[in-house]
Amino acid sequence: MEHGVAHEAFDAGEARYELVVSVDARRSGQYNDAEKPRMRQRIYRVLESALAQAGVVRDAVHMEDRGDGVLMSVPGRIAVSRLLGLWMVEVHENLREENGSLLVPLGLRVAMHVGPVRHDSRGISGRAVDLTCRLADSSVARELLDREQADLVLAVSDSLYADVVQAGGKFIDPARFAPARLALKEGAVTAWFHLPGRPAPDTGALGPEEPGDGGVAGTGGVAAGVSAGAGGAAGAGGAAVSPADPPPGAVDGGDPDSEGYEDDEDGDASVRYAAQGDLSVHQHNVYQQPVHIGRVTGAGPRKD
Repeated sequence: MEHGVAHEAFDAGEARYELVVSVDARRSGQYNDAEKPRMRQRIYRVLESALAQAGVVRDAVHMEDRGDGVLMSVPGRIAVSRLLGLWMVEVHENLREENGSLLVPLGLRVAMHVGPVRHDSRGISGRAVDLTCRLADSSVARELLDREQADLVLAVSDSLYADVVQAGGKFIDPARFAPARLALKEGAVTAWFHLPGRPAPDTGALGPEEPGDGGVAGTGGVAAGVSAGAGGAAGAGGAAVSPADPPPGAVDGGDPDSEGYEDDEDGDASVRYAAQGDLSVHQHNVYQQPVHIGRVTGAGPRKD
């Protein structure tokens, strides 16, 4: 049967609430043409073996090939907790076994979300599918996989965390998930991240989502969710203010979100700036049109 899934009848206008799973390989572009088929074989071996080990019938699961990954949807008659719990454990163990003989280990980013999914003869679609794919492709998922030197990172939507993960269950420990705010093309969302076999990851130490990762544009076309890094401050006249050696009058203590504070690149709200005149912090900004930064003095013409 097409796509290996036994759905009753394809109706593109009828949405069904299903678990959507997106699986992406780490740095798939670095595999050459001879290596990619073997990489793809490993991904399918890991995922399909885990389905059998978790007692999920393969033909009940829709699977689409994505070249460097797989897009899946699981019907509502199969418990979501089965995939979040036992299946993820088996995926992780299978992946570790595959990587035991590899010089360059295979890394997987997995994302899950439950929402309305529409099926047609070519595959699945819907906002639930879009969100799941964006979670798997987020910079937080990528950075966690690299920073922690992990084999696997799991990202789940905020609603899936609240509905299933938070209640816990067999092989599901909510204390091992950590939230992060993502700036996606559709808007800012919260997602929860988990590294199987490890404590909750420190998502606060990760850099913010970049505009190239689907950042949300704020007023004037400047990407939202971008923080200022150390050494990125300039006082009036363009003089840099060092956060490591705050000048006299710098605020000491208090609310990190209050005036005079900026988050540094590691997410640590400990960088302080003080200026008698104007203070500007500019880093990782994307300007969609000419902008003016700083004060305009005198009667001369303004220069952008």
